[in-house]
Amino acid sequence: MAITTDPFDTHPAGNPWLARGQALRDRFAEDAIARDQAGGRPAAQIGWLKDEKLLALLLPTAVGGQGEPWSTGLRIVRTFAQVDGSLGHLFGYHYNALLGLGARGAPARVQELWRETAVRQWFWGNTANSFSRSLFGRADGDGFVLDGYRPFTSGSHVADYLSIAWEDAQTDERRFAAIPADRAGLTIEDDWDGIGQRQTGSGRVTYRGVRVHGHEVLGPPVPFNPASSSAPPHRTLGALTQQSVLLNVFVGSAQGALLAARAYTLNRSRPWVHSGVQRHQDDPWVQSQYGDLWTQTRAAAALADRALAALDHAWARGEALTAQERGEAAVAVAAANVLAGEVALRVTGAIFELTGARSATREHGLDRFWRNVRIHTLHNPAEYKTRNVGRWQLGEGYPAPGVFQ
Repeated sequence: MAITTDPFDTHPAGNPWLARGQALRDRFAEDAIARDQAGGRPAAQIGWLKDEKLLALLLPTAVGGQGEPWSTGLRIVRTFAQVDGSLGHLFGYHYNALLGLGARGAPARVQELWRETAVRQWFWGNTANSFSRSLFGRADGDGFVLDGYRPFTSGSHVADYLSIAWEDAQTDERRFAAIPADRAGLTIEDDWDGIGQRQTGSGRVTYRGVRVHGHEVLGPPVPFNPASSSAPPHRTLGALTQQSVLLNVFVGSAQGALLAARAYTLNRSRPWVHSGVQRHQDDPWVQSQYGDLWTQTRAAAALADRALAALDHAWARGEALTAQERGEAAVAVAAANVLAGEVALRVTGAIFELTGARSATREHGLDRFWRNVRIHTLHNPAEYKTRNVGRWQLGEGYPAPGVFQ
């Protein structure tokens, strides 16, 4: 069902790309429950993203993109997650993979890939898992041959192109490249079986003698942890963009859960036998609970908006970005992520108490919001983000750049 009344819709007026995102959200909503239960590949929905020219939205205008800031893309992530957390996740991770190419030190090749993406509306996935030492490459001519696998490869199952990383079999240094998703020897296993985010394709990709040509390699080798404190600040922003995708999926999921519960309460819920009211929505307890959940969700969205502004500022600074500016953005994103995750878990669980026993069936699909949030929050435990913010508050400095901060 399309969202016709949205008290959380605080998107800047007049941005046509946000309007396109909202229209797509309503199309996604038509079969979001069925697709979540089936899992698999949202191929048609990725096609709609291409039709709406949303896959080059954040690319510079010089390469054929629309030149929109990260905040525009992440607001669309949030909008999609109001009905479909998987599509919010995929859309955001597309840009993590695509814009992350710019940190690899191969500007000519990156510019070429960005131009091709703008023209062809390529969708990007990744197999550049930060922790898995399971894919190794050996030098062969001017390129490499890769064998092994990568787990947690979100978006690979619907990708046109992949951002990849492997360890050099001789030096153990990490290398990066971008290759077509249909490269010979590469198998998209599409075996993701998580309790949530069921259409993200976050399973395994297997490499058997996969050739990476020399011109596809992006930049020189780097240490295993490429987001180290020794890297220039602007090259460590990938961790913040990835965390920003997560937190906006949280916020959108909380918003969507509350909106879906509200619609059920107004149209289908029956008052409890001892409530003393004729309509469920007239129960003072129900009213108080909705007020509390709305307030918390709105607060999480406000902190998320602050983090969007900090990320936009840091990204726009480019090579001029200072460590302090990067640190300020890291704290803003971490704080927003913590609150968004906590609020989303509470809201997506609490709605069942407000909608009643008849709402807890597969037909209504309200459980998908909690399942999506629960599995997504496990990507980066809130405890460690909270500690980072606390150490900064106590004068111990900004979080050191790393894979998750």
